[in-house]
Amino acid sequence: MTAQMNVPSLMTRTGAASALTLAVLGASMLAPGAASEAQAAPAHSTKALKVAASKKGAPYGYGAAGPNRFDCSGLTLYSFKKAGKRLPRTAQSQYNKTRRISSSSRVRGDLVFFHSGRNVYHVGIYAGSGKIWHSPKRGSVVRLERIWSRSVWYGRVR
Repeated sequence: MTAQMNVPSLMTRTGAASALTLAVLGASMLAPGAASEAQAAPAHSTKALKVAASKKGAPYGYGAAGPNRFDCSGLTLYSFKKAGKRLPRTAQSQYNKTRRISSSSRVRGDLVFFHSGRNVYHVGIYAGSGKIWHSPKRGSVVRLERIWSRSVWYGRVR
């Protein structure tokens, strides 16, 4: 009998699992199918994330899509192109092209879309731990930054 099969009987006998039991067995065993940040990202997403990180410090340029200057959607376009995937040019078009995912299903390399109402105005690449790689605005550079808004949607490049 595997550890996963013992979990329900353990919980039945004790009434609840201790924090130590959860740590030893892993929370994903208790909730099959639940995604975590440790879940494997598609290979192209992992590569795109690495490309974006390699552009740390590159200056913002309105309408720029690399290799030395970027706006937000230019960085995602460039990064996924290097990973062998095609994305449209603007943040809104990129959102329209990706598969929608929940925040609990996000993994490193997914796209994070910032929106106001139904309009997407910014995009970055999820880096894990609530952070994104992005090219924020005029006068700034590509950088890793904590997600600062709750008005975000997540998309996965197919």
